[in-house]
Amino acid sequence: MDQSFWQTRWQRGEIGFHQPHIHAQLQAFWPGLGLAKGSAVFVPLAGKSRDMAWLAGQGHEVIGAELSELAVRDFFEESGLSPTVTRSGPFQVFEAGPFKIYQGDFFALPPDTLSGVAACYDRAATIALPPEMRPRYAEKLASVLPSEAQILLIAIDYPEGEIKGPPFAVPQSEIRELYAPLFDIDVLEDRDGLAESDNLKKRGVTRLEETAYLLRRRA
Repeated sequence: MDQSFWQTRWQRGEIGFHQPHIHAQLQAFWPGLGLAKGSAVFVPLAGKSRDMAWLAGQGHEVIGAELSELAVRDFFEESGLSPTVTRSGPFQVFEAGPFKIYQGDFFALPPDTLSGVAACYDRAATIALPPEMRPRYAEKLASVLPSEAQILLIAIDYPEGEIKGPPFAVPQSEIRELYAPLFDIDVLEDRDGLAESDNLKKRGVTRLEETAYLLRRRA
């Protein structure tokens, strides 16, 4: 899966993965991270997620990374904001209000980009990547996040072969394989997510397990 795949999806409006509502597990479990108002949070592979607006509403500075310029521009337009756009290395950086989004390749983020970040919210990054890319993603995320940053990660699992991802099924065993070498992993909730996933039901998924994890770097 290369960058052109995602660029084409956004250009064609094939964004069934985009959720217009705020994710229930984000609202339920984010307060438990105990972050101070004003702290910065990071959203990788952000798309135009409304979850970013919710995080800003909790008093956070929101830093995102997103490949598609169209997605970034849509996010600011739908938020009623006119961003300033600057260049930082290979990235265009869009800024307005509490939002700063790096438009470009997540894997090219410099190490110091997220130096002040207190937490990361991953709802659509891990499950957007095919199996061969996920170890590289997890390694990169761990390398750019400060050691004290917590990660609220939401992943899904469904019967193998029912659909062709993305989103991809990422079972609990794989989350542990990817992150346990560096992080303590707590399962916050394991729920039936099919009722709230009309797009996946229409595509033929018959069972959907949605799991929220809290990751804290091991000392």
